[in-house]
Amino acid sequence: MTDLAAAVRAGDRRALARAITIVESTRADHRDEAAALIEAVLPHTGNARRIGVSGVPGSGKSTLIEALGLHAVGAEHRVAVLAVDPSSTRSGGSILGDKTRMADLGRHPAAFIRPSPSSGTLGGVARRTREAMLLCEAAGFDLVIIETVGVGQSEVAVADLVDLFLLIASPAGGDELQGIKRGIMELADVIVVNKADGDLEAAAGRAASELRHAVHLLRPKRPGAEVCVLTASALTGAGVPELWSAIEAAHRALGASLDELRAQQSVAWMWSEVTDTLLDRLRADPQVRDELRDLERRVAEGTLPPATAAHRVLDTFLDGS
Repeated sequence: MTDLAAAVRAGDRRALARAITIVESTRADHRDEAAALIEAVLPHTGNARRIGVSGVPGSGKSTLIEALGLHAVGAEHRVAVLAVDPSSTRSGGSILGDKTRMADLGRHPAAFIRPSPSSGTLGGVARRTREAMLLCEAAGFDLVIIETVGVGQSEVAVADLVDLFLLIASPAGGDELQGIKRGIMELADVIVVNKADGDLEAAAGRAASELRHAVHLLRPKRPGAEVCVLTASALTGAGVPELWSAIEAAHRALGASLDELRAQQSVAWMWSEVTDTLLDRLRADPQVRDELRDLERRVAEGTLPPATAAHRVLDTFLDGS
């Protein structure tokens, strides 16, 4: 792991891909390796802008991310994109097709794109997205973009990973009242209405105007913070430089609070890992597995309340610990 960490810090793309594969692995032996790997690269992280991107399906997230990424590499930045793809609840598989929508960015020597399955993790990100982000930073990428699953209004976990949250809206995203109802909007630092071209250009302008009214009625994310709402077209490139300028301005506005924000996120990460690890150990406990079959059968038959069964599972696990 020491050699792999050194290769990642040297900017070796294959080493970075292998390192991310290790931290995403669920194998028990890989967990120890992943912990050692992250500990080795941690002093070399924290120097990148961390941007989370979400939006409803069809809003053009991947296409706009590619346009934004190409603009950033043109300004001599190194861009890493971590695209989280939804996993099937039936087969467990993922298409991992976001990279195909970013073909031009993927070929650029200053860019790195990594699709990952959500694997059932809620909130729009994968369980190991944080570790993958740190590895990208250690590899020298100074802009890390995390694209969420983007399947609705609950993809908010990414806000606990990044410095800024970019929400991509559709020209047909609904009226002002619908905008106010979206809890995800309260977390946005920048909102961009994509597809502002052709027949949709006028609709995009109206949607942006309605969103500006909507955000003024929401509680500010931070004291004195204002949400920037603008339009852009990933197809023509119109509005992309202005979007990049808005992101830069929002990041500068964080100032000294950036360190505090990241410190809070690190503590939240610790507790999230505690919760996930406890669940993993509970499911793997042999005594719990032996009792679980009977409990599940009784709950399914309606002879045992689910809450009572849950307490018995926990009691069995804690008594055996």
